Amino acid sequence: MKTGTLFAKTIAIAALASVAFTASAFAQDAFPSKDITFVVQAAAGGASDRTSRAIASEMEKDLGVSIIVENRPGATGTVAFAHVAEQPADGYTIGFGPVEFAIVENIGYDFDRADFTYLGQIMNSPVVLAVPANSPYNTLSEFIEAAQTKELSVSNSGAASAFAATAFTLAKTTGAKITPVPFDGGAPAVAAALGNHVDAVTAGAGETATAFADGTLKVLAIFADEEHPRFPGVKTAKEQGYDLQFGAWGGVYGPAGIPDDVKATLEASIKKAAATQTFLDAITPAGILPAYRTGAEWEAFIATEAARYAEILK
Repeated sequence: MKTGTLFAKTIAIAALASVAFTASAFAQDAFPSKDITFVVQAAAGGASDRTSRAIASEMEKDLGVSIIVENRPGATGTVAFAHVAEQPADGYTIGFGPVEFAIVENIGYDFDRADFTYLGQIMNSPVVLAVPANSPYNTLSEFIEAAQTKELSVSNSGAASAFAATAFTLAKTTGAKITPVPFDGGAPAVAAALGNHVDAVTAGAGETATAFADGTLKVLAIFADEEHPRFPGVKTAKEQGYDLQFGAWGGVYGPAGIPDDVKATLEASIKKAAATQTFLDAITPAGILPAYRTGAEWEAFIATEAARYAEILK
């Protein structure tokens, strides 16, 4: 074989190898190319977990990889928030960001909103005030008037929750004497009302819809800007003369510094997933409402909510 021919073949083989290597490297870099972990700050079974699993399931179909839901409850959500913040900003660890994103910084937790990339809001569960079925109170005004003359106990899912803030603000603005009774989660708070251990409960629509439907709880008011489809006949607090709005909203976030192209892929997938009928069918029967905002819109909304809670909780 002539030296020139051998040299030419060597060059050709090297070129092909280079092309193959480049293609392989590109394939490895394409996002996503492996499983994604979705961290939930609450235990399994609640509104956060239900919503997270529903959106993750739809995103899997769109992105073509598995999304593994991992529950990390504790410390008003900050255990999960800190974990996500510490992960590589490559898009392979994301999480569910609840209303506590606007609260924990105002009650002494080490939390900085700048530690995260915001990918989109996906839901809202308006706060409701509910009483046991045998309660003497049938309207928000009746409840407040009674609480202006005697102490009434109101359970909630934790002292650093939107539900506790709702009862606190209601008392502050009306002069009602409300004793908060915090529990570790919405389910036990609702159970306390069902068992007549408290006079009322402030909880999410998603945690009270079933009890309302079967008649074991009376919902006196919805703290939202419009009436809720799962609570026919129940007026908003504003319609009853008390202009207060509180909700257990939530969205998807990741560590700060996710590259723009990866962020764009995740944002597009979240938006698409949040609009699917399958996602809506998974959350709305539980009283959870779809509420989409882009990552930038949601980040601005959280800043506004954090300022509001700073005023409420100071």
